[in-house]
Amino acid sequence: MNYEQMNNNKLQLTGTITQEPVYSHEVFGEGFYETMITVPRLSDQTDTIPLTISDRLISQNGIEVGDKVSIVGQFRSYNKLDGEKSRLLLTAFVRDVVDESEIENPNQIDICGYICKQPVYRTTPFKREICDVLLAVNRAYNKSDYIPCILWGRNARFVQTLPIGSKISVSGRIQSRKYVKNLGDDKVEERVAYEVSVSKVTLERDEHSSKTALN
Repeated sequence: MNYEQMNNNKLQLTGTITQEPVYSHEVFGEGFYETMITVPRLSDQTDTIPLTISDRLISQNGIEVGDKVSIVGQFRSYNKLDGEKSRLLLTAFVRDVVDESEIENPNQIDICGYICKQPVYRTTPFKREICDVLLAVNRAYNKSDYIPCILWGRNARFVQTLPIGSKISVSGRIQSRKYVKNLGDDKVEERVAYEVSVSKVTLERDEHSSKTALN
């Protein structure tokens, strides 16, 4: 993985492991497990985020349910078949477990990618401006992660004007929120969505141009 691919998707989290790790898959003899980490917000609320972690990191650090851990890694996506449809699932991929003192912010993500769908701008009944953006973030081996982001206020107004293919950098936090999915035939299902709540956005230009930033 080159320098750019290492730095266009950086994540740090500090929280509590709230689910027994479940085996997911193996890569070159290294097993990976899925669990959940609950991260407190500045308010009384929390975000519970899927975590993918190597069996080696689990054993080296003695990670168990109820443990408070600090991790660094990347926010990744993958497609999973759900019946005849494919669903985009998101997970915090752990590169390393670190000392809490090394983490300045318990929920911080910085990503750089390309707008791959038309931004969706809207206002709430209380006139709050929101814009939903899907970013394609390059990864090694010609892969990409597709990361949903939500922007507010003047950041929302700024991004809604950008065309598909624009390269932007965003900083913020991962948030989880519940929503109700209409399945048809009067059936509904409660689901959880994960997205980057953006506090700062920068339009990346070529190396001979300046950057435009909002925060």
